[in-house]
Amino acid sequence: MSRQAPRSPSDGPSGRRRTPLPGHHEAHAEHAELTVPAQRRTERPAMPAYGAPTAEMAAPHPLDGREGTIRVAVWADGKVFDLAGGKALAALGGPRDDTAVWVDLTDPSPAQVAEVAKLLGLHPLIVEDIIEGNQRSKIETTEDRIHIVLFSLEYTNRVVASELDLVLGPDFLLSVHDEDWEPRDISHLRGGLESVLKHGPDHILWALCDAVVDGYFPFTDRVGDAVDKLQDEVVDGANRAVLARLFALKQDLHAVRRAVAPVREILNQLTNREQPFVDPEEIIYFRDVYDHVIRLTDELDNHRELVASTLEVYLSTVNNNLSAIMKRLTGVTVVVAGVGAVAGIFGMSEAGAAFAGGEAAGFWLVTAATIILAVGAAWFLRRIDWI
Repeated sequence: MSRQAPRSPSDGPSGRRRTPLPGHHEAHAEHAELTVPAQRRTERPAMPAYGAPTAEMAAPHPLDGREGTIRVAVWADGKVFDLAGGKALAALGGPRDDTAVWVDLTDPSPAQVAEVAKLLGLHPLIVEDIIEGNQRSKIETTEDRIHIVLFSLEYTNRVVASELDLVLGPDFLLSVHDEDWEPRDISHLRGGLESVLKHGPDHILWALCDAVVDGYFPFTDRVGDAVDKLQDEVVDGANRAVLARLFALKQDLHAVRRAVAPVREILNQLTNREQPFVDPEEIIYFRDVYDHVIRLTDELDNHRELVASTLEVYLSTVNNNLSAIMKRLTGVTVVVAGVGAVAGIFGMSEAGAAFAGGEAAGFWLVTAATIILAVGAAWFLRRIDWI
């Protein structure tokens, strides 16, 4: 096959759902409805001839009209055959020279996953992981099938992750995702499937991985804008609402890094280890995505440091406000102390004699001096911004 020139660095019924982070479960649960073959490999039916649809492909399929969407794109005989619905499963058959198959499942039911897995010869553990969902980002090789789990991210008020399962075989790529992420809308496929699919299923794998990673950058930009806004609000005035948003953003960044950081190891294995069904000529493409992930993790680390610094600024602002309050209280105490002294004098028995003119002029002199000193202290404390 020919190769493209290197590019520029540019819950549904099955239980799969968009997952608010944090909270990905590591444990698996068994599904009663899943039936997988006892043997480790399933014998595949013969591949139908491509061209005009066969009678089997045109006949209604038992899974038509069920939950989830099945689409199968096949590159054979220099053409792309794009089929949809349960009848598209008839296009899945045994290996054939110069044939590449991409099976795309959107919000599939367990029965749909089980049928596709039977036709593709997937190991029961891979099938269980796909149906269960809630995996972590990872790469596993089981019976010469590479299973990769990635997450596409959205950021509105909170971080929301959509799981994407990718399984690479000798002549096929299986992608399973929810309806919020449409793989055929990515930039690499806007010109049609032929330009990518003709290079093999490993090239489709690269295109999907690259699209997911590239989608992280607008996400990190929005997170950066949220950090900048919080920094301005902290400087303008620290309050409980700002603190709550600050802690929420810190938790989001921590959860995002847990979802994104493993992608670095995934791509490291794809580029530095021999993987079945990954053509050596594809390594340069995966290395480009690997470089993007390194830059992405650096940006996420910077955002986390900025959030931590903003939290320190918030705490410093709160301490400064407390110090200002203590200064004002001290100033008020100084002023009130002088007034209290005068009140204490007039509260004594000598007060009556003073107003009757029985006290000497010195009494009034001391009283006047006390009031003047109190007023002077108040003026001075006001000048130095203590009151």
